[in-house]
Amino acid sequence: MKACLCKSFGPPSSLVIEEVETPAPGAGEVTVRVKACGLNFFDTLIIRNKYQFKPELPFSPGAEFAGVIEACGDGVSGFQPGDRVMGYMCWGAAREVVVVREGDLVKLPDEVAFDIAAGLSVTYGTTLHAFRDRADLKPGETVAVLGASGGVGQAAVEIAALMGAKVIACASSEEKLTFARSLGADLTVDYSRQNLKEALKELTDGKGVDVVYDPVGGELSEQALRATAWEGRFLVIGFASGDIPKIPLNLPLLKGCDIRGVFWGDALTRDPEGHRQNMAQLLEWVREGRLKPHVHGVYPLEDIAVALEEIAARKVRGKVIVRP
Repeated sequence: MKACLCKSFGPPSSLVIEEVETPAPGAGEVTVRVKACGLNFFDTLIIRNKYQFKPELPFSPGAEFAGVIEACGDGVSGFQPGDRVMGYMCWGAAREVVVVREGDLVKLPDEVAFDIAAGLSVTYGTTLHAFRDRADLKPGETVAVLGASGGVGQAAVEIAALMGAKVIACASSEEKLTFARSLGADLTVDYSRQNLKEALKELTDGKGVDVVYDPVGGELSEQALRATAWEGRFLVIGFASGDIPKIPLNLPLLKGCDIRGVFWGDALTRDPEGHRQNMAQLLEWVREGRLKPHVHGVYPLEDIAVALEEIAARKVRGKVIVRP
């Protein structure tokens, strides 16, 4: 089978496509023929050895996938060959065939395309976990989404709107904000031209926002925290800016607000049933046509370096999919 391999840490151009042995499933494992693999920003980091997970060389990038089961190992009871599935595996999905644990898979309805399913787990899974499990988001509350046109930012705009929130999309250009409005944002802030704190306060008549969704970090984090409402919730999603901010702890004290970490990858193992419920909700929204994930582009496996360069350059709007 073909696989994209990171054999030495470096830029996307250092990745190679090679023939490797097709794996067989062990006890409790399932072999999946990959039809689509979703790429994310962290894939641009993991191949440079700059991510929190440090896989041994060689490895394949790609954490989320969708495909068809080819074989099941001993003890597998919930799946059978021919089942359509989607899943998450930290890294290793950018290849024609993967072997994963039974518990890493979710059954995929016939109505949901592989390209769409391959992009649901990470960005949409993270976001629904953030809003439902961490923020306890309620209809009518106001949500500020930083980096609103990026991968998780896009998902946050869409899901917050689906959950009945008033969405303020925040990004660094009018082009990005136009895209966010097409996803369901009610209001927008261009933080390349406006002070984020002042703009959010003005848009909420001085009250502040109930929930901040922050995948950006850097100097914007403190500005957004200063714009939270009393008993607001500040969600720490990630640090796409590359800068982890140091927050003055007098701010949550004076505002009576919470800073809540969102570590979706760890939540999968700590609450697998909650993860399955969230995935079921996402798939239901897609089947109903209420959630329509935007796919920026679909690339053959041979062009994975091009796809990752697009992500690293912040040129993508929505999900990037690779077809092995």
